[in-house]
Formats: sequence, C-alpha cells, structure tokens
Amino acid sequence: MVTSPTAAPRFRTLSRLLVLIALVLGVQANPAYGAPTAPTATVNVLAFYNGTYDQAHVSFVREANAWFAQAGPQNGFAYTATTDWSRLNSANLANYQVVMFLDDYPDNASQRSAFQTYMANGGGFIGFHVTAYNDATMSWPWFHNTFLGTGTFRSNTWGPTAETLQIDDRTHPTTADLPGTIASSVSEWYSWQNDLRQNPAIDILASMAPSTFPIGTDPAQTWYSGYYPIVWSNRDYRMVYNNFGHNAMDYATDTALSSTFASPHQNQLLLQEIRWAAGQSGPVTPPTTATGQIRGYGGKCVDVAGASTADGAAVQLYDCNGTDAQKWTVGGTGTLSALGKCMDVTSAGTANGTQVQLYGCNGTGSQVWRPGANGSLVNPQSGKCLDATGPSSANGTRLQIWSCSGSANQSWTLP
Repeated sequence: MVTSPTAAPRFRTLSRLLVLIALVLGVQANPAYGAPTAPTATVNVLAFYNGTYDQAHVSFVREANAWFAQAGPQNGFAYTATTDWSRLNSANLANYQVVMFLDDYPDNASQRSAFQTYMANGGGFIGFHVTAYNDATMSWPWFHNTFLGTGTFRSNTWGPTAETLQIDDRTHPTTADLPGTIASSVSEWYSWQNDLRQNPAIDILASMAPSTFPIGTDPAQTWYSGYYPIVWSNRDYRMVYNNFGHNAMDYATDTALSSTFASPHQNQLLLQEIRWAAGQSGPVTPPTTATGQIRGYGGKCVDVAGASTADGAAVQLYDCNGTDAQKWTVGGTGTLSALGKCMDVTSAGTANGTQVQLYGCNGTGSQVWRPGANGSLVNPQSGKCLDATGPSSANGTRLQIWSCSGSANQSWTLP
C-alpha cells in the first residue's frame, strides 16, 4: 500500500509485552474439513482488534463487532471482542472454539506461540483484510508464509469497490449452497508476493471473477486482469482468511460510505466459516426477509410521499392504507426497502435532524437499520435512531435521525 490512505506502515502497541506460558490445548487435533466434531450448544468466538489505525479499518471493526454480536444468538455462537491481546494465551484460548483477528496480529512472542499451539491442536481461526498486511520485514514468517501463505504484501486497488467473486471450491463446507458467483461488499483489495495456487496446502475458496475487471477507480491502482484470491483456507489448519474489511470512507468527516455486511451471500459465507472453524459443518439459512407495514407514532405507518420512486422522495408518517408506498421489506442485511428503493439517511448524515429519504439501494451504512431498545430502529453509522419529527403524528410528518431517547416517537413495529 504505497499511495492510498492505508499506505503507511502499521504501528504496533509495544506495551503488550507480556510473558505467557504456551500450553498444549486439549481440543480437536485434526483440522480436515471432512470430519467435523459434534456440534456444541454454543460456539464461543473471541475477536481481537486494535481499532486505532486508518478510519476505514476502524469503521469495519465497529461494524463487525455490532454485526457478529447481533448474528450470534440466531446462529449458535457467542461473540466476544477485545483489544486486550494478553488474552491470547493458552489458558484463555481453551474457552473458545474460534479466534478472529479483525485488524492486526500479535507482536508478542508468547502470544504468537499460544496462537500457533492453539491452531496446531485444532482451534479455529477467521482473519480479515489488514490482518494479513506485512511489509518486507516479514516479522512473523510462520504466520505470513506457512499459515496464510501470502508472503509479503504486493499491491492494493484504490478506491474501495464492490466486485463479483467466483466460488472456486464449491465442495468446502464454508461455501455450501452458494451460487457460482456472488456479489461482494465494498472493500479495498490486496495482492501478495506468493502465488497461492502453487501452494498445495492452500485451498482457494473464492477469487475475483474475470467479469468484474477492471477493479479500482484510480487508474494508477487498478487491476485490469489477472487471478486474485479473496477467500482461502490452509488445509493443515481449521482457518479461513477473508481479503475484505475496508469500508469506503469520507475521511474528512470520518463517515462510512459503505458497509462490509451489505452482501447477503458474503454474510452467509462468514456465518458458514464460523460454523466450520468451530468443527461443525453444513449450510446456514440466509437471513430471512419480511414485507409489510412499519407502524409508528400515533398508530401511523411509515410511508413514501406520493408513492414516488425518485431518489430523495420523502419518508413520512401517514394513515395506514395498505398501498405499495407502505409495504416495506426488512432485508437480512438490515435494509428497509419500498418501491424498489431503500430507506436512506440523506447525504450519509450523522447530525440530529438529518432527514430520511428513499434512495437507490447501494449497500452503504446510511441504509442499515438495526433493532434497538424500546422498539427503536438504530442507524449504526450515525448511532442515531429513526425519529418522527416534532414529535408529531400528523400526516406528512417527516422522519429523521435523532439521538436515541426511548421516547414513543422513536418506537416502531416491523412486519
């Protein structure tokens, strides 16, 4: 990464220098994916991150911590995230079936030893994007050469884009029930020194589809052709690396312009990775959708003014009438759509009073809504709640985002 905003070398926290004892874990010893262990009642996932370098990576970490925590109860896993890398020790790892690295890897010898022992004895691992980044110093040869197989970082695309991924191994449990190609979420994309196809230990699960080129918006950092692995596993371990996890950003305002969890098929892949890394197998059911009225303040319905399909159409309260302007589909990725477009925070705003509109669905954080306390709908990008202005329940009352208060004008009933 030489010229993009993520080009600077990663700085590591030297204060994490602790001496830990590497113990052999009493967990499954054979990572071969054809022989999973019996499913446990709950899979425990422990995610490590720093969350301090590059706004795009910080945005991904925040989003990942919210998304995995929400998805866990519905998919049989409990998600714990921590910035305390001293928890990467053998005694603690014995409590977890899957470890994630969201934006870094350990620089402490004892932590590295504990992780390597954990993996050698059948522990599960899922890594993302910048976790694999390294320069010519090759500070952890086992991790970069043996485990990930990448060698050093070679280049990246810029700016972040959504692409078409081809599923290269459709027999692996992590890709169960996925189509031959899937749409990715927006990301910056990395390439590596080593050709992973030449490594007999590496099983490439997904790569850039030929139809998706060119990749990038900066001509100086665009891929025009070639073979670029995006998701892969090492057959000697129960692990998966995902070459995504970098949101598009307005760096000046620190505003996310995309969501890593905007692709339903990519989300299904991630959930199946967790299941397989934990020693289980089989497809997960993609998040379900529901369609109907969204009722709010004063018993009124969420409505698109004039049943307009134009970008920027007002989203308002109106008497419930059963028209298509009030038929909202709750998507598995957190979108709310009507008339073929999505409920959107205008200009990706984060300020109180920013109005909500109808806009073409684009996978950005301004179109993601999560159920919150007291019946609220939270836009994670802004941290604000969907709110009836005023508060008023009069026909035509515009909807906006506002600091979450638990008040009645922020309470909604979904289909």
